[in-house]
Amino acid sequence: MGSGLEGLSTVMQVLIYLGAFGMVAVAAGRIAGVFQKLKLPLITGFLIIGLVSGPELLGLIDSEALPRLSFLNDIALAFIAFAVGSELYLKDLRSRIKSIVSMTISQILASFILVSLSVYFLASLIPFLQDMTLAAKISISMLAGTIAIANSPSSTIAIINELRARGPFTQTSIGVTVVKDFGVIIFFAVIFTLSKSLIEEVEFRLIYILQVVAELVLAFGLGFLVWLILRLIFTIKGAMPLKKVLFLLTGFVVYLFTRVIADHFSLYLGLELHIEPLLICIIGSFLVTNFSVYRNDFVRIVKETGPYIYIVFFTLTGAMISLEVVASLWFVTIIIFGARLFSLLLASYTGSATAKDPPLYRRISWMPYITQAGVGVGLATIIASEYPGWGGQFATVMISVIVLNQIVGPPLFKWALHLAGEVHVKSDGTYEVEKKILIFGWENQSVALANQLKKQSWEVEFVVTNPSGELLENNEFVVHDLKGTDHISLRKFSAETADTIVCLLSADENYAICETAYEHFGTKHLIVRLHDREFYKKFHKIGVMVMDPTIAMVSLLEHFVRAPIATSLLLGMDENQDSIDIELRNSDYHGITLRNLRLPSDVIILSVTRGDHPIISHGYTRLRLGDIVTLVGSNESLDKVRLNLQGY
Repeated sequence: MGSGLEGLSTVMQVLIYLGAFGMVAVAAGRIAGVFQKLKLPLITGFLIIGLVSGPELLGLIDSEALPRLSFLNDIALAFIAFAVGSELYLKDLRSRIKSIVSMTISQILASFILVSLSVYFLASLIPFLQDMTLAAKISISMLAGTIAIANSPSSTIAIINELRARGPFTQTSIGVTVVKDFGVIIFFAVIFTLSKSLIEEVEFRLIYILQVVAELVLAFGLGFLVWLILRLIFTIKGAMPLKKVLFLLTGFVVYLFTRVIADHFSLYLGLELHIEPLLICIIGSFLVTNFSVYRNDFVRIVKETGPYIYIVFFTLTGAMISLEVVASLWFVTIIIFGARLFSLLLASYTGSATAKDPPLYRRISWMPYITQAGVGVGLATIIASEYPGWGGQFATVMISVIVLNQIVGPPLFKWALHLAGEVHVKSDGTYEVEKKILIFGWENQSVALANQLKKQSWEVEFVVTNPSGELLENNEFVVHDLKGTDHISLRKFSAETADTIVCLLSADENYAICETAYEHFGTKHLIVRLHDREFYKKFHKIGVMVMDPTIAMVSLLEHFVRAPIATSLLLGMDENQDSIDIELRNSDYHGITLRNLRLPSDVIILSVTRGDHPIISHGYTRLRLGDIVTLVGSNESLDKVRLNLQGY
């Protein structure tokens, strides 16, 4: 009876701690926006708010609450591993695989060696290392070197999306970042197991090597099992909230299961078996991303759940930071930061040169990899949990280094992308113009069309017969005076550079303009509003797209009756949705099947046109360079897809 009451009391206490922490986490989510306005990363805001709310300052999160809330840390770490695996999509990495492999190997080795040596030689200045054995100092130094390897895929992707960056340098950056975080977890699993025997002063035996191999084999096997479980979850029809709960629960169960296995091996075999749950989760995630039909659902859950998980994880981690350790060991933080920075500079240049990248890429190759976040913090908290004494101080030093990297890294990465010439955002924050359109004729409809196209980042110019002075001086659009329809007259305002020409003048003028553009410019799209049916065949013969006002309204009403939802989508009546045609120019997507396209969850492929002829497309249709892909979806998602398919 007493144990039952004690168990109930423990549950009530955890619920109270959980409620208090929940209020802090909600506040952190709101307040962290201030840090973002100051151009600081969000996670820095979460960590600082957690620190201020922790036991050393305001005490809103009690020191006794931290171990009770460790299950939140487990859920978040499993999610971070899932998120890393979801970014490791092999088909996206294939074109830059040589650079990615070369850079990854060189950075892992350099960061591990230089940071490990730095911590080892600083041991006499670090209080918690001073009285340890030589073997323990070496082990802890190697653990620090392992954490130094980690990067931040989420921060890297956020910067790429912010700058709408696309190109070989960008692709290598995200590839190396993701592959390194995959590699660091395997590396950590090996170093963590080997270091335990050294730290605990147990005689090293050959069986420890066999133990590491067994742990890796079991981790890969359990990762395969997680893949099967996640596939089963995604077979549930609809019920997205339920899928999210089961998704997070799967990660938490992985942590519980590995602890049960470790306890049983220790109890019955006298052997400490550490199967790294992060490795299990990242393998399961990798398999779902690359070898299942549920990739899009998986990525959607990661994207929608991530912001809430990161608030919880980084706020809780901030509460664990010791201000006393930060203040007393700030010089150690600076030295480790400097050693890691130097290792990245050296390794990145070497790896880039080995891969025979251009000289510019070699000089800036180190700049994308400074930023650290989830995985690095996660590994530090694992050590803090495993070694309650010195582990907390070690984690505080490493998290301080990570925060410094998180502040310095993003601006340098942005600078590198600008130097590489792969940014598609102007200095004022607006999108770079992708296409140019000439509209012949100024009237209410043409102005409305121009305003719509301008919102989609088109460069719109008007050509008008005898325009008034007021029209020529308008502040919205460039207006040209139409002096003639021959190619010399049209070239005066660079008509040959237009991607599309829309003619809203008389039938004779429209035909003369289209004929000149067809014969001399090869303009991609010629569009005419038809006034005289006699001209229809003449326009059709030179490939002009004709809009007949006399039948357009009837046809539109018919489609509204027969397919109102589809018609609304195609007409862009929903402010957040649109439909576009995209020409495939990126050779990385040549030969890829539609089912393997990594599209946002709110984008649908309507059709594929090849050589001016629509083809019957399905999941196994392979794309070819020059294909026109018609899609519908949200404006933000369509813009990302367009940048990917159109290439560099």
